[in-house]
Amino acid sequence: MEITARPYLLEVIVCSVDDALAAESGGADRLEIISRYDVGGLTPPVELVREIAATVNLPLRVMLRETEPFEVRDNSEKQRLCKSARAFAEIGIDGLVLGFLKEDGPKKSIDHELVDRVLACAPKLGVTFHRAFEDLDDPLQAIAELKRHPQIDRILTSGGGNAWQNKIERFAAWQQAAQPEIEMLAGGGTDAVAIEVLKTAAGVREFHVGRAVRAGESITGKVLAERVRELSGLFHKV
Repeated sequence: MEITARPYLLEVIVCSVDDALAAESGGADRLEIISRYDVGGLTPPVELVREIAATVNLPLRVMLRETEPFEVRDNSEKQRLCKSARAFAEIGIDGLVLGFLKEDGPKKSIDHELVDRVLACAPKLGVTFHRAFEDLDDPLQAIAELKRHPQIDRILTSGGGNAWQNKIERFAAWQQAAQPEIEMLAGGGTDAVAIEVLKTAAGVREFHVGRAVRAGESITGKVLAERVRELSGLFHKV
């Protein structure tokens, strides 16, 4: 029986309708919609998500993060997260992007209770567990724990602060542990070098890009279709 290779996928961070249109024109496969890029991404306005959904024909994942800390202690904030999850689900997006942690003695652990509470508000959506993953001490244990939540099908991570060449074994091990339920999504400074290295040596198939496709490679720059096209083209090189 022939096994079909998993396809490559390029996900682009967008903050506006213009960003979304440029990303789509350049060949992006999926968009992540955020606000406040300067703090790593917060929940965008519902109206913006609705407008982007009506404008482009791409799967959309939407950030669900009310404040910068990954630990959510305030009950009113938890209620806002649930309200947003329900609102985004009604729009018909592909999924949410979230990552809730809690203090566990001197360490941090996944806040499974809050994850369950929020996902129950949008039970049909896929979920990317974002770079809160990098704050956990044992990545392999974290991957196993995240499989408790069937909706979580992606884990976004930069793989740490080393050069991309030094992350090959790490990503390969995580990818193997995550399959088949979860796909590792390489993000956090991802560029052409990261794509070339990880797609060949580590078996990573999905890549999440931000500054690399923006004017001036700045978070304040607009997404440029030609930059998206350059990175997308790396998946089709002979």
